[in-house]
Formats: sequence, C-alpha cells, structure tokens
Amino acid sequence: MRICGIKLTHDAAIAVVEDGRLVFCVEQEKRSNNPRYQTIGNLDAIVATLAEHGLHPKDVDQFVIDGWVGEVESRLQLLSGVKPLTLKGAPYLEIHADRLLTSFDHVGLMLDGRVFPYSSYAHVTGHVMSAYCTSPFAIAGEPAFCLLWDGATFPRLYYVERHGARFLECLFPMIGHAYASAGEHFGPYKTADRKSWNLGIAGKLMAYIALGTHEEGIIAVFQRLYDEHFAAHTEFLAPRYPARTLYGALHDFFDAAEVRLKGKRPEDVLASFHYFLERLLIRGMAVALQRLGFAGARNLCISGGCGLNIKWNSALRTTGLFDAVWVPPFPNDSGSAIGAACCALTTQNGVVPLKWSVYSGPALLRSDMPSEWKARSCNMHELATILASDRPVVFLAGRAELGPRALGGRSILAAATSAAMKDHLNDIKLREHFRPVAPICLEDRAPEIFSPGTPDPYMLFDHQTRAEWRDRIPAIVHLDGSARLQTISRASQHKVAELLVEYERLTGIPLLCNTSANHHGRGFFPDAATACQWGRVEHIWCDGLLWTKSVRTQPTSSG
Repeated sequence: MRICGIKLTHDAAIAVVEDGRLVFCVEQEKRSNNPRYQTIGNLDAIVATLAEHGLHPKDVDQFVIDGWVGEVESRLQLLSGVKPLTLKGAPYLEIHADRLLTSFDHVGLMLDGRVFPYSSYAHVTGHVMSAYCTSPFAIAGEPAFCLLWDGATFPRLYYVERHGARFLECLFPMIGHAYASAGEHFGPYKTADRKSWNLGIAGKLMAYIALGTHEEGIIAVFQRLYDEHFAAHTEFLAPRYPARTLYGALHDFFDAAEVRLKGKRPEDVLASFHYFLERLLIRGMAVALQRLGFAGARNLCISGGCGLNIKWNSALRTTGLFDAVWVPPFPNDSGSAIGAACCALTTQNGVVPLKWSVYSGPALLRSDMPSEWKARSCNMHELATILASDRPVVFLAGRAELGPRALGGRSILAAATSAAMKDHLNDIKLREHFRPVAPICLEDRAPEIFSPGTPDPYMLFDHQTRAEWRDRIPAIVHLDGSARLQTISRASQHKVAELLVEYERLTGIPLLCNTSANHHGRGFFPDAATACQWGRVEHIWCDGLLWTKSVRTQPTSSG
C-alpha cells in the first residue's frame, strides 16, 4: 500500500509511505533554495516530486491532504498546470472529540491531467499522528498523551492508544502565537505592523531571552493581565472560536502590558513572559492529569510549533508528571505531510508505528560547479584536520534531514574551541550576535560535557554546559550557559558520525559547532554548487569531495 501525504499550505511538503515505511518527505523550502514556509500553489509540484523518485501519480494507492482553516471544511485555491481548481479538505480542528480519525473523502485532485480521489484529515489530527506514530511508544504498543500547541490553537491534550485517538481538553486559553506576539511588542523585533503572523520570531526570542532575567514582579503583571484578558472569558474555550479574534485579544493583552511595564528592560520582560507561559503550561498539565486520573504508564508526545521550544520541552520532562517524553524532529507543520499519511495508515491498520529515518529528505542534486572551485577526494581524517585548524566547512552528506534543524546532512561545521567562532558563524549567516551555535556531539560522551547530556538526536531539549568544559568549547555555550545539543551515536552510519570520531581522535574533543547550511531565510542548500555560489565558507565537503576556491572571489550579498 503506497500512501502520499500532502501539505499544501505553509511548510508545504510531500511524503510517501509504503507498507508502513517512510520512503521520503520533500519539504518545498528544501528545493531550489526556496524561501522558508513555502507553499504549494500548483499541483505540478506533486507530479514532479513523485517523478524524481521514480513514481507516477497512478502508482499511488491513496492521496491524503492535510486539513486547514475552516469550521466544517477547508477550501484551497490552487492550480494544476494552468487550470485553476478548488480542493475541499478537512478543517483545522477535529469535528468530534472521540472521532479524531474521521476522514473527509473527495474527488478532484488533478495530477498530470488525470483526476484522483483523495482523503483529508483535520490539521490537528496530522500533528497528533505524526508525533505518536514516530514515537518509541508506538513501537512498544503503549498509549500516550499528546500535547499539541500550535500557533493558532490553545494547548490541546489528546490521548492515543492502539484503537484510536481522542481529544481530552484545552489546558488554558492562550494560542501558541502568544510567544511571537510578545516579540512584536517588546525587544528587537518590536513592530507597529501586526497584520500578519511572523513565523520567524519565536525561535529568535528563545535565544534572545538569555540576555535577560525573569522577574517575579513582571510575571505577576502578566498573571493579572492574563486573568483579566483570557481566563475570565470562558467563551474563548468554544471549540471554533475565531483565531483572528484571539490574535486581536493577544495584542490588547500586550498593549496593556506595555503600559504597566514601561521602563522595564525588554529582555527582562520577554524572559519573564517565557517563564510565565512555562508555568502556565506545567500547571495546566498537572491539573488536567489529576482531573483525568489515567492509570498506567504516562507517556507524552509533544507536537505543534511550540514543540520547537527546547526549554518548555525540558521543563515538562523534568516535572516528573511523565515517565517519558517524545518530540519528533518535525513537531511544526514541516511534519504535516507525514502526519497526513500516518492518518491514512492508522485508519487502515489501527494505530501502528511508522518505520522512518530523519534523513529522508531530498537527495543532493547534481549540478554544474562554478569554474573557480576545484575538487579533490577528502577522507574524514583530512577533513577533521581542516576543522581543527579553525576553518569552517560546509558539510553536505546523503539525503537532507527532516524538519527545520540541520542535523549533519546539510550543516556548516566548525571547531568549538574559540569564542570567536560563534561570532564568525553568526556573521556569515547574517544572524544576530545573541543567536546560539549548536553543538553536535558523540552520544556516549555527551553526559561528560552537558547536563543532563541525555540522548538528543534531534536538538529538542535544553542542556547546560558543565563548568569544567565551558572554556574548552566556548563557541557552543549560549549566554545562559545552555546548549542546543544534538547527539549522534559513534556507531551511526551517517558520515557526520565518522567525522566526529576522527575529530575526537585528533583533538580529544568529541563535538563540533553545527549550524544550518542555507541562504538567509531559505531552506537548506540543495547541492554543492549553491554552497560554492554562496561563497561565505571556503571549504565545501560533499559526499567525499572537498571543493575549494582556486581564485578568491567576492561572496554573494545574501546570507
């Protein structure tokens, strides 16, 4: 059985699952240097993606489209070739709390001149199923709670077991976009133009708050305003209360906060708001679990855009409320195509695990290299020697990683032994000085260097750098002493693991700086030629070849 899951709206992607195994997932931002949050406006993109993997639309047994905005159904206007059409889909939220896997079945998906039937599931259902089906709980056949907190939703709690999934309750009435909205009112991203949802602010704020200190007095102000603007309004908890109205209520909330917090440092205000939301989340979860009274193992999956907040993930994990916590590498909408396919898989077979690898993105393209760049063979020992001399390397290996974070397949790697390296990497990436550079570390040595240093293959939890290591690897230590750690087993077959082992033999240090290889505001480099044309790093390693400039040229102006 071959299923094609499709996400048409922002963070668009196409995924194919065959006999319970993820064959590929191509996020559109990772094609042709596309901008982040790319959509699919023409169904020809689906035909092209299938063709790149040796498939025709007629080779697919079932097409599934992720649901989107709408109370009863969603309507998506797009093209198939030059022909305009409207596709009907499931809504954003489930219609019935105990029938999460209800499909909306239609005909009208026009691909390569032929019309195909398709199914659609609620957007939230895709989030829940992508998180659970990729989890260790699914493999063990254990049930799990699923926390879904997306930009346009309140934090929603679900329960998934072998026979299905159901919605339990909302934890509190504040949409996930509150975090980014705070940045539109305070700090370096403050703006008077609040008509659109800025999807790029939240991750930057998570770094920026390290400049500040949370203050109980500021948190108390937010609590009073929350009680006044949100908690007192029970109508907000209506299942389909308009998200745009809630967005307006957020700005009223922050307008009032600006008045009451006048004179406070914005970094302290934002740090305090972060901790206010964290406490609200933990308190809401604790109250819900006590009220629901579920017996047995307490497992938690986290999904939705807020699942990228490593500090909240860690806070939930350390509460003791759960036996184990799982976050997939694509908790945001980049995992929605996989989620749509998992919905169909579950409908047919019950809730079963998906066989998958994080390195299931697009393969590297073959393209003409700029004439001023020359290639030679380069093994991992030679590459480790280059890195040990404080020279960064663009590292492109195999298929791209899924989700928004570079995990060694499309990375810029560098030695972490110089504090200046963090500034250098932020400069070439055109990033703010306070942005962290992540470490990629051999898993067995991570506890020696970080606390807790537990396995974190997808960079989704918070770790503190141990004091005795901070002076040895200053480039990856954030302003608050934390690190956005990625771990990888030294037994991994991925080339980045082999490189780390060689670098460790050479230097005694089992980690490197790791940041994404991309133009500013765009997806990962699709090929070595793009990295060469970018020209901000002088060494490009791509599947065994090291490319270097034979003539010094000026880098392009884009980051």
